[in-house]
Amino acid sequence: MLSKNLRYALLFGLLGILLTGCGSSAPTTPTDADPAQIVEEAMATIQAEFTQTAEAIPPTDSPTETPVPSPTAIRTPPALPEMYQSAILHSLDTPRTYVDDTCTYLNAKWDPNKSTPGTVVMVVMIHSITSGIVDKPNQISAGDMRQLLNDLQAQGFEAINSEQLAGFLESNEKIPARSVLLTSDDRHYAQYFNNHFRPFYEEYGWTVTNGFISHPDTLQVIWDENAALAAEGFVDYQAHGVIHNTPMSDSSSDAYLHGELQGSITGIQEHYGNTPIAIIWPGGGFGARPVATARDLGYRLGFTTNPRGPVMFNWVPQTDMRDEQRPYFLPEGSVNDPLMTLPRYIDLNAGAHIDEVRIIGKEAAAYAEQNKSIELEYYDIVCAPTYGPIPTLAP
Repeated sequence: MLSKNLRYALLFGLLGILLTGCGSSAPTTPTDADPAQIVEEAMATIQAEFTQTAEAIPPTDSPTETPVPSPTAIRTPPALPEMYQSAILHSLDTPRTYVDDTCTYLNAKWDPNKSTPGTVVMVVMIHSITSGIVDKPNQISAGDMRQLLNDLQAQGFEAINSEQLAGFLESNEKIPARSVLLTSDDRHYAQYFNNHFRPFYEEYGWTVTNGFISHPDTLQVIWDENAALAAEGFVDYQAHGVIHNTPMSDSSSDAYLHGELQGSITGIQEHYGNTPIAIIWPGGGFGARPVATARDLGYRLGFTTNPRGPVMFNWVPQTDMRDEQRPYFLPEGSVNDPLMTLPRYIDLNAGAHIDEVRIIGKEAAAYAEQNKSIELEYYDIVCAPTYGPIPTLAP
């Protein structure tokens, strides 16, 4: 097909020929052709071509419309559920959280590589096990102790050490869904641990945590025998003070607090080769200043003598007020550091609470599953843009 420019050239050429022919004395066109009509038709054709071309080309000064994107829907985060509450706990003992950042908490809670919701830890306080007659308030018979350990094992509990507990409480690191921390206070000969705990270490791999008193009068044989247990990995040695018999409190001098806490670190490092991360508060005494000093020295956990209940990730039962019915329970709330004021069950009646601990774990797991979709939706809207998605299960 001829281009428009070529057609125009031919038409104008034809027009020129026609006009030239009109001035000639010897016409070469047929006698019945009217030159004026031919010129008129040619001009009409040219005009039509120009009109079509002009209509096909849009005006250069007409504005170009910018596409308007469709509006993005704004997602409103759902209200998060309340913390799980247990009717089993004493009315004054309410669970406290300690992970301040909600997104950090939800990320750790729902990370499939970490502990599942409802993972529960029972901390047991053991002072003195006797194979003879129980004649002291803090004693338990060897038979009752063995029964307690057998009952825990039969109910699916597994023993952990202080480092495992710290990882779990701080960031929900993986531990058995039903865990127990066996804390044996004070100094003991190796025979004590071999007689009462070694069978469970050899059969189930259960360790025991010893709150060791690093007093200068400690016999060298005790240091040596316990050093062998530490090297074996059987006993986990943690701090229990130096003087020990005077509990730490807010009225203690700075020198005394430092001596008890740093003295324990130094003694255990020198004899057992590890740096303690937990302080088993001597006599159950604690306070804001002792806790602050312990934190400054690197302690991550602290244990009271308050048997308020089990602990879970971001969930520690405590109270703000004294209880006249339980006068020996020191209120922890004002210290505002749940990980440094953890509860412990007393060995003499710990067995009676095993079912309660199991129920709390099961209820907490069911409550978490009930609210899982809400928490994950909240995380996706509020947290994921900054913290990234919830991790997937590692192979």
